[in-house]
Amino acid sequence: MGTKRRGLILDRDGVINIDRGYVGSVTQFDFMPGLFPFLRAAVDKGYLLAVATNQSGVARGFYSEQDYEAVTAHMLAELRRETIDISLTLACFAHPEGKIAPYAFESFWRKPNPGMVLEAVRRLDLEAGRSAFLGDALRDMQAAQGGGIGNCLWLTQEKTAPKGVALVPDFTAALERL
Repeated sequence: MGTKRRGLILDRDGVINIDRGYVGSVTQFDFMPGLFPFLRAAVDKGYLLAVATNQSGVARGFYSEQDYEAVTAHMLAELRRETIDISLTLACFAHPEGKIAPYAFESFWRKPNPGMVLEAVRRLDLEAGRSAFLGDALRDMQAAQGGGIGNCLWLTQEKTAPKGVALVPDFTAALERL
C-alpha cells in the first residue's frame, strides 16, 4: 500500500475568485489577487489541489449547470496557463429552497456537510489528517472538520474561530500554515 498524499482543498467563490455573489458567467469571474503564487507554493510543498464549491445559483435558477461548467473550464484553463494544475473540481448545485426542481433538496455534498470533502479525500487518495482546506466561510470549516481535514484555514478578517480552525487574513498567512 502506497503513501497517501496531502491535498489542499479550496472553496471557489471568495478564495479562488472574487465573490460577486452567484458567479455564473466568465465575465463575472476574476481571480483573487495573490492566488497564483500561493497555489504554486502549495504545489511546491507537495499538495495536490482540489476545489469543493457550493453552487446553489443553479438550484435558485440564477444560472445553469452549463454556465457553471463554462466558468469552470475558463478557470481551469487560466490556471493551467499559470502552470497550476487542479486535480479535482467538485460542485454541489443543490439547495433545499431551490426553484429548479431537480436541485431542490438537501445534499450531503452541500457544505457545511462533509460530502465533497470526503469525496475529494477518496478520489485523490489523500491522507485527510495531513491535508488542508482553505475557505472563506464557517460552513467551509465545518465541512473540512467533518471530513477529517487536519489543517482548516479560514480566509477571513474575523477575530475568533472555532476550535481547530486557524484564522488567515490573506494568502501569505495561509501559506505559512501549510
